[in-house]
Amino acid sequence: MRRKIPSTGALIAFEAAARYQSFSRAAQELTLTEGAISRQIAVLEDYLGVQLFHRVKKRVTLSDIGTAYFIKVKEDLTRLERNTLGAMAYQNGQKFLELAVIPTFTSKWLIPKIAEFSRLHPGITINLSERALPFLFGDTNFSAAIHYRHPAWAGCAQEELFDEELVPVCSPALLGGRKVSSVVDLLSFPMLHKNTREDAWTRWFAAAGHEELAPMAGPRYDLFSMIIQGACHGIGIALVPRLYVQDELKSGTLVIPVDFSIRGLKQYCVVYPEHKEVSPAARLFLDWLVDAAAMERQPRAAPAMTKAG
Repeated sequence: MRRKIPSTGALIAFEAAARYQSFSRAAQELTLTEGAISRQIAVLEDYLGVQLFHRVKKRVTLSDIGTAYFIKVKEDLTRLERNTLGAMAYQNGQKFLELAVIPTFTSKWLIPKIAEFSRLHPGITINLSERALPFLFGDTNFSAAIHYRHPAWAGCAQEELFDEELVPVCSPALLGGRKVSSVVDLLSFPMLHKNTREDAWTRWFAAAGHEELAPMAGPRYDLFSMIIQGACHGIGIALVPRLYVQDELKSGTLVIPVDFSIRGLKQYCVVYPEHKEVSPAARLFLDWLVDAAAMERQPRAAPAMTKAG
Protein backbone atom coordinates (compact mmCIF):
# COMPACT_ATOMS: atom_id res chain seq x y z
CA MET A 1 0.00 0.00 0.00
CA ARG A 2 1.18 3.49 -0.79
CA ARG A 3 1.94 5.55 2.28
CA LYS A 4 -0.21 8.62 2.88
CA ILE A 5 2.71 11.03 3.03
CA PRO A 6 2.84 14.42 1.22
CA SER A 7 5.93 15.43 -0.72
CA THR A 8 8.89 16.48 1.41
CA GLY A 9 9.08 19.71 -0.62
CA ALA A 10 5.58 20.68 0.50
CA LEU A 11 6.34 19.74 4.10
CA ILE A 12 9.56 21.75 4.14
CA ALA A 13 7.76 24.78 2.68
CA PHE A 14 4.98 24.42 5.24
CA GLU A 15 7.40 24.09 8.17
CA ALA A 16 9.28 27.25 7.19
CA ALA A 17 6.08 29.23 6.53
CA ALA A 18 4.56 28.09 9.82
CA ARG A 19 7.72 28.89 11.77
CA TYR A 20 7.82 32.43 10.43
CA GLN A 21 4.05 32.87 10.00
CA SER A 22 5.09 34.37 6.67
CA PHE A 23 5.28 33.04 3.13
CA SER A 24 7.79 35.71 2.10
CA ARG A 25 10.26 34.92 4.91
CA ALA A 26 9.92 31.20 4.18
CA ALA A 27 10.69 31.96 0.53
CA GLN A 28 13.83 33.88 1.50
CA GLU A 29 15.07 31.02 3.70
CA LEU A 30 14.45 28.36 1.05
CA THR A 31 15.61 30.56 -1.84
CA LEU A 32 12.25 30.22 -3.59
CA THR A 33 9.67 32.74 -4.73
CA GLU A 34 6.76 33.63 -2.50
CA GLY A 35 4.47 32.27 -5.20
CA ALA A 36 6.26 28.89 -5.08
CA ILE A 37 5.76 28.70 -1.31
CA SER A 38 2.08 29.61 -1.70
CA ARG A 39 1.59 26.89 -4.33
CA GLN A 40 3.32 24.27 -2.17
CA ILE A 41 1.08 25.16 0.78
CA ALA A 42 -2.01 25.03 -1.44
CA VAL A 43 -1.01 21.59 -2.73
CA LEU A 44 -0.49 20.38 0.85
CA GLU A 45 -3.84 21.77 2.02
CA ASP A 46 -5.55 20.13 -0.92
CA TYR A 47 -3.84 16.81 -0.14
CA LEU A 48 -4.87 16.97 3.53
CA GLY A 49 -8.32 18.38 2.90
CA VAL A 50 -7.88 21.00 5.65
CA GLN A 51 -6.93 24.68 5.82
CA LEU A 52 -3.53 25.08 7.47
CA PHE A 53 -3.38 28.88 7.29
CA HIS A 54 -5.87 31.70 7.65
CA ARG A 55 -5.19 34.30 4.93
CA VAL A 56 -6.26 37.86 5.68
CA LYS A 57 -5.09 40.35 3.07
CA LYS A 58 -1.31 39.87 2.94
CA ARG A 59 -1.00 38.22 6.35
CA VAL A 60 -1.13 34.51 7.15
CA THR A 61 -1.69 32.84 10.49
CA LEU A 62 -1.83 29.18 11.39
CA SER A 63 -5.22 27.58 11.91
CA ASP A 64 -5.72 25.31 14.92
CA ILE A 65 -5.08 22.17 12.86
CA GLY A 66 -2.17 23.97 11.18
CA THR A 67 -0.58 24.62 14.58
CA ALA A 68 -0.95 21.00 15.66
CA TYR A 69 0.35 19.72 12.32
CA PHE A 70 3.32 22.11 12.42
CA ILE A 71 4.52 20.73 15.76
CA LYS A 72 4.51 17.16 14.43
CA VAL A 73 5.99 18.02 11.04
CA LYS A 74 8.83 19.97 12.64
CA GLU A 75 9.69 16.98 14.86
CA ASP A 76 9.49 14.56 11.95
CA LEU A 77 11.66 16.67 9.64
CA THR A 78 14.28 17.11 12.37
CA ARG A 79 14.31 13.37 13.00
CA LEU A 80 14.50 12.61 9.29
CA GLU A 81 17.40 15.02 8.82
CA ARG A 82 19.29 13.56 11.78
CA ASN A 83 18.82 10.02 10.51
CA THR A 84 19.86 11.04 7.00
CA LEU A 85 23.05 12.70 8.23
CA GLY A 86 23.77 9.61 10.29
CA ALA A 87 23.35 7.36 7.28
CA MET A 88 25.55 9.63 5.15
CA ALA A 89 28.30 9.47 7.76
CA TYR A 90 28.56 5.69 7.36
CA GLN A 91 30.43 6.24 4.12
CA ASN A 92 33.60 6.83 6.17
CA GLY A 93 33.06 3.81 8.41
CA GLN A 94 31.83 5.80 11.41
CA LYS A 95 29.68 3.89 13.91
CA PHE A 96 26.84 5.61 15.75
CA LEU A 97 25.14 4.98 19.07
CA GLU A 98 21.84 6.64 19.94
CA LEU A 99 21.48 7.01 23.71
CA ALA A 100 18.54 8.30 25.76
CA VAL A 101 19.71 10.21 28.83
CA ILE A 102 18.59 12.25 31.84
CA PRO A 103 19.78 15.88 31.75
CA THR A 104 21.78 16.83 34.87
CA PHE A 105 23.46 13.45 35.23
CA THR A 106 24.49 13.70 31.58
CA SER A 107 26.03 17.17 31.77
CA LYS A 108 27.70 16.58 35.13
CA TRP A 109 29.08 13.05 34.72
CA LEU A 110 28.26 11.31 31.46
CA ILE A 111 29.59 13.83 28.91
CA PRO A 112 33.07 14.01 30.50
CA LYS A 113 33.14 10.21 30.34
CA ILE A 114 32.03 10.22 26.71
CA ALA A 115 34.83 12.67 25.91
CA GLU A 116 37.32 10.23 27.39
CA PHE A 117 35.79 7.29 25.50
CA SER A 118 35.85 9.22 22.22
CA ARG A 119 39.59 9.80 22.56
CA LEU A 120 40.06 6.06 22.91
CA HIS A 121 37.58 5.10 20.18
CA PRO A 122 37.34 7.93 17.62
CA GLY A 123 35.44 5.69 15.18
CA ILE A 124 32.34 5.61 17.42
CA THR A 125 30.05 8.65 17.62
CA ILE A 126 27.59 8.84 20.50
CA ASN A 127 24.40 10.87 20.02
CA LEU A 128 22.43 11.94 23.11
CA SER A 129 18.72 12.72 23.40
CA GLU A 130 16.93 13.67 26.60
CA ARG A 131 14.25 11.32 27.89
CA ALA A 132 13.10 12.18 31.40
CA LEU A 133 10.85 9.13 31.77
CA PRO A 134 11.14 5.41 30.89
CA PHE A 135 9.89 4.49 27.41
CA LEU A 136 9.46 1.57 25.02
CA PHE A 137 12.58 0.91 22.98
CA GLY A 138 10.49 -0.52 20.15
CA ASP A 139 9.14 2.95 19.42
CA THR A 140 12.61 4.51 19.08
CA ASN A 141 16.01 4.07 17.47
CA PHE A 142 17.87 4.14 20.79
CA SER A 143 20.53 1.51 21.41
CA ALA A 144 20.39 2.04 25.16
CA ALA A 145 19.43 4.49 27.90
CA ILE A 146 21.51 5.90 30.74
CA HIS A 147 18.74 6.34 33.26
CA TYR A 148 17.28 5.46 36.64
CA ARG A 149 16.45 1.90 37.62
CA HIS A 150 12.66 1.60 37.35
CA PRO A 151 10.00 -1.15 37.16
CA ALA A 152 8.72 0.42 33.92
CA TRP A 153 11.78 -0.91 32.09
CA ALA A 154 9.94 -4.14 31.37
CA GLY A 155 11.80 -6.53 29.10
CA CYS A 156 15.05 -4.62 29.53
CA ALA A 157 18.42 -5.44 31.02
CA GLN A 158 19.51 -2.95 33.69
CA GLU A 159 23.21 -2.80 34.54
CA GLU A 160 24.16 -0.86 37.67
CA LEU A 161 26.27 2.27 37.55
CA PHE A 162 25.92 3.61 41.10
CA ASP A 163 23.49 4.68 43.78
CA GLU A 164 22.57 8.28 44.34
CA GLU A 165 24.09 9.96 47.41
CA LEU A 166 22.42 13.19 48.57
CA VAL A 167 24.50 15.77 50.42
CA PRO A 168 23.74 19.39 51.49
CA VAL A 169 25.70 22.14 49.70
CA CYS A 170 25.65 25.91 49.69
CA SER A 171 27.64 28.97 48.71
CA PRO A 172 30.24 30.10 51.29
CA ALA A 173 28.70 33.57 50.99
CA LEU A 174 25.37 32.22 52.27
CA LEU A 175 27.00 31.08 55.50
CA GLY A 176 28.56 34.51 55.95
CA GLY A 177 31.10 33.17 58.41
CA ARG A 178 28.43 31.70 60.68
CA LYS A 179 29.45 28.45 62.34
CA VAL A 180 27.39 25.36 61.52
CA SER A 181 28.00 22.82 64.26
CA SER A 182 24.92 20.61 63.91
CA VAL A 183 22.24 19.68 61.41
CA VAL A 184 19.73 21.83 63.29
CA ASP A 185 21.81 24.93 62.47
CA LEU A 186 20.84 24.49 58.82
CA LEU A 187 17.27 25.51 59.66
CA SER A 188 18.39 29.13 59.97
CA PHE A 189 19.10 29.20 56.21
CA PRO A 190 16.71 29.01 53.23
CA MET A 191 16.39 25.54 51.77
CA LEU A 192 15.96 24.62 48.12
CA HIS A 193 13.64 21.79 47.07
CA LYS A 194 13.23 19.60 43.99
CA ASN A 195 9.62 19.33 42.85
CA THR A 196 9.77 15.55 42.52
CA ARG A 197 11.63 15.07 45.82
CA GLU A 198 9.36 16.87 48.29
CA ASP A 199 10.41 14.60 51.18
CA ALA A 200 14.18 14.70 50.55
CA TRP A 201 15.00 17.13 53.37
CA THR A 202 12.63 15.31 55.73
CA ARG A 203 14.43 12.03 55.01
CA TRP A 204 17.82 13.67 55.46
CA PHE A 205 16.93 15.15 58.86
CA ALA A 206 15.34 11.86 59.99
CA ALA A 207 18.48 9.94 59.03
CA ALA A 208 20.53 12.47 61.02
CA GLY A 209 18.41 11.77 64.10
CA HIS A 210 15.73 14.45 63.83
CA GLU A 211 12.51 12.74 62.79
CA GLU A 212 10.56 15.70 64.15
CA LEU A 213 11.94 18.11 61.56
CA ALA A 214 10.22 18.42 58.19
CA PRO A 215 11.32 21.69 56.54
CA MET A 216 9.11 22.47 53.55
CA ALA A 217 9.60 26.23 53.09
CA GLY A 218 11.83 27.53 50.32
CA PRO A 219 12.02 27.77 46.53
CA ARG A 220 11.21 24.74 44.39
CA TYR A 221 12.80 23.76 41.09
CA ASP A 222 12.26 21.05 38.49
CA LEU A 223 15.87 20.05 37.85
CA PHE A 224 18.93 19.41 39.99
CA SER A 225 20.88 21.69 37.65
CA MET A 226 18.56 24.55 38.65
CA ILE A 227 18.96 23.76 42.34
CA ILE A 228 22.75 23.66 42.03
CA GLN A 229 22.76 27.05 40.30
CA GLY A 230 20.49 28.40 43.02
CA ALA A 231 22.92 27.19 45.67
CA CYS A 232 25.91 28.66 43.78
CA HIS A 233 24.20 32.06 43.76
CA GLY A 234 23.43 31.97 47.47
CA ILE A 235 19.66 31.48 47.24
CA GLY A 236 19.71 28.65 49.74
CA ILE A 237 21.08 25.27 50.79
CA ALA A 238 20.56 22.46 48.30
CA LEU A 239 20.31 18.71 48.88
CA VAL A 240 21.79 17.22 45.72
CA PRO A 241 23.68 14.16 44.49
CA ARG A 242 27.32 14.49 45.55
CA LEU A 243 28.27 13.29 42.08
CA TYR A 244 26.74 16.43 40.52
CA VAL A 245 28.79 18.98 42.48
CA GLN A 246 32.32 17.58 42.38
CA ASP A 247 33.64 20.48 40.30
CA GLU A 248 31.90 23.13 42.41
CA LEU A 249 33.25 21.58 45.63
CA LYS A 250 36.79 21.43 44.24
CA SER A 251 36.68 25.05 43.12
CA GLY A 252 35.15 26.26 46.39
CA THR A 253 32.05 27.63 44.66
CA LEU A 254 30.06 25.33 46.93
CA VAL A 255 30.83 23.90 50.36
CA ILE A 256 29.25 21.16 52.45
CA PRO A 257 28.07 22.80 55.69
CA VAL A 258 27.38 19.45 57.40
CA ASP A 259 29.01 16.40 55.84
CA PHE A 260 26.16 13.97 56.36
CA SER A 261 24.66 12.18 53.41
CA ILE A 262 21.85 9.76 52.69
CA ARG A 263 21.26 7.32 49.90
CA GLY A 264 18.83 8.77 47.41
CA LEU A 265 15.79 7.05 45.98
CA LYS A 266 17.39 6.65 42.56
CA GLN A 267 19.90 4.18 41.16
CA TYR A 268 21.68 5.09 37.95
CA CYS A 269 21.95 2.29 35.43
CA VAL A 270 22.46 1.34 31.81
CA VAL A 271 19.25 0.06 30.20
CA TYR A 272 18.86 -1.80 26.90
CA PRO A 273 16.27 -4.19 25.42
CA GLU A 274 16.87 -7.86 26.25
CA HIS A 275 15.25 -9.17 23.08
CA LYS A 276 17.50 -7.16 20.74
CA GLU A 277 21.14 -8.01 20.12
CA VAL A 278 23.47 -5.25 21.29
CA SER A 279 25.83 -4.09 18.55
CA PRO A 280 29.58 -4.58 19.13
CA ALA A 281 30.10 -0.81 19.29
CA ALA A 282 27.31 -0.40 21.84
CA ARG A 283 28.61 -3.31 23.91
CA LEU A 284 32.10 -1.80 23.89
CA PHE A 285 30.81 1.54 25.15
CA LEU A 286 28.40 0.11 27.74
CA ASP A 287 31.02 -2.22 29.21
CA TRP A 288 33.49 0.64 29.34
CA LEU A 289 30.93 2.88 31.04
CA VAL A 290 30.01 0.28 33.67
CA ASP A 291 33.71 -0.21 34.44
CA ALA A 292 34.24 3.57 34.69
CA ALA A 293 31.37 3.82 37.18
CA ALA A 294 32.71 0.89 39.21
CA MET A 295 36.06 2.65 39.55
CA GLU A 296 34.35 5.72 40.99
CA ARG A 297 32.17 3.86 43.47
CA GLN A 298 33.75 4.50 46.81
CA PRO A 299 31.89 3.22 49.87
CA ARG A 300 31.39 6.35 51.95
CA ALA A 301 30.59 5.97 55.62
CA ALA A 302 28.31 8.70 56.89
CA PRO A 303 29.83 10.67 59.79
CA ALA A 304 28.51 9.78 63.20
CA MET A 305 25.83 12.28 64.12
CA THR A 306 24.32 13.08 67.48
CA LYS A 307 20.86 14.49 67.88
CA ALA A 308 21.21 18.20 68.49
CA GLY A 309 18.86 19.99 70.78
